[in-house]
Amino acid sequence: MASMLLSTLRSCPVSPSWAIYQCLIYPFLSISVRLSVPSVQTKSKKSLARPGMKNIVLVEGVRTPFLLSGTTYVSTLFFILFYLSLRGLLNKTGLPKDAVDYIIYGTVIQEVKTSNVAREAALGAGFSDKIPAHTVTMACISSNQAMTSGVGLIAAGQCDAIVAGGVEFMSDVPIRHSRKMRKTMLSLNKAKTLGAKLGLIGSIRMAHLAPELPAVAEFSTAETMGHSADRLAAAFGVTRLEQDEFALRSHTLAKKAQDAGLLQDVISFKVPGRDIVSKDNGIRPSSMEQMGKLKAAFIKPHGTVTAANSSFLTDGASAVLIMSEEKALAMGYKPKAYLRDFVYVSQDPKDQLLLGPTYGTPKVLERAGLTMNDIDVFEFHEAFAGQIMANLKAMDSDWFGQTYLGRKSKVGAPPMEKFNLWGGSLSLGHPFGATGCRLVTTVAHRLQKEGGQYGLVAACAAGGQGHAMVIEAYPQ
Repeated sequence: MASMLLSTLRSCPVSPSWAIYQCLIYPFLSISVRLSVPSVQTKSKKSLARPGMKNIVLVEGVRTPFLLSGTTYVSTLFFILFYLSLRGLLNKTGLPKDAVDYIIYGTVIQEVKTSNVAREAALGAGFSDKIPAHTVTMACISSNQAMTSGVGLIAAGQCDAIVAGGVEFMSDVPIRHSRKMRKTMLSLNKAKTLGAKLGLIGSIRMAHLAPELPAVAEFSTAETMGHSADRLAAAFGVTRLEQDEFALRSHTLAKKAQDAGLLQDVISFKVPGRDIVSKDNGIRPSSMEQMGKLKAAFIKPHGTVTAANSSFLTDGASAVLIMSEEKALAMGYKPKAYLRDFVYVSQDPKDQLLLGPTYGTPKVLERAGLTMNDIDVFEFHEAFAGQIMANLKAMDSDWFGQTYLGRKSKVGAPPMEKFNLWGGSLSLGHPFGATGCRLVTTVAHRLQKEGGQYGLVAACAAGGQGHAMVIEAYPQ
């Protein structure tokens, strides 16, 4: 394994400081993550309610089925997915269309014709035109930002009822002309004489026609996220075997949850001109043998990140109804959970791009006055299996905690018997702007199902950012 790791590092364009960091930290990261799933024990703890502060609750959460891009949603529109998630939320809650104070949606790759897609879809779904709406973007934690922005509006007394959510439509992303071609076309539009127009047309060369395709890459480093995940896995000594095992676990648990009807946030609907969709279509339990045949996807030939242990390009939308507890009860709703403390974190976008959960988890626990042992349900965003395993090893390292987190000891890794038990982004899919709402809704449902009291959501995002939130079960 050591020789393979050295080969990987030689093939990676890593900085000397990163190589030293890898060598220093590797001896501390020999933990073996158990992938078994025993039952969670119900605990009784104090509530996180605070005197003088509003209780903010999750009333309901829904999402469209998350589908592989280029499949059933391919002929629909970005706007339609968002609209359908809003309609699904209205149908499931019976919410009056004028009872919402504000609507916030997250998305990453925006459709240029609906730059404020939250407003356009809200109008299309029949919400009152008196309800303000805006769209936010924060990479993979865009809908997390939408939700917490809503929490802030309620906490500040500005609103009582918020609809938040997110959408991503990778089947039809905007593709631009090259910069030179755009410049020529804009000049052509301003040209006043036939001669000027012909001169501009004559200046066009074949190279100008090459399109600019969107890429899941960091602007600051020009490095794809998969490339970063591969280097991170190598630095933390995460083997290909560990990554494939975790990916298989995700798909197996997701299939089990889907078959048992546990994914109750998924709404069914008929895609215009296509079939009725009622479940995620990326859940595909395989075998270690089949997964082992795949070649490296990013750092070739020695990388360990493959198509099988990475999340896939996904189309989907999600929506949640968030209210003050007082408002929810006055309207006759039975909330699912309290939304408690949350934090956002940011670190080096090159060498620590995907370590958001490691940085966010101890901070949000400290704010809430909790420890890892108090958490009954963990839901972490699975961008890559290597990213998840690297975070778990970093959280379980005293050296990393002391050196990078300013702690006396390690954070501690979440026990796998509490971790992503209904699958995760590797298997369910990851529409960039919509995953946060899925994570929060899943925590609420798992707390109800498993009898736990506290749940923790954590996610990484492009730019080296991250989010973590504590959720408390609503008394049943």
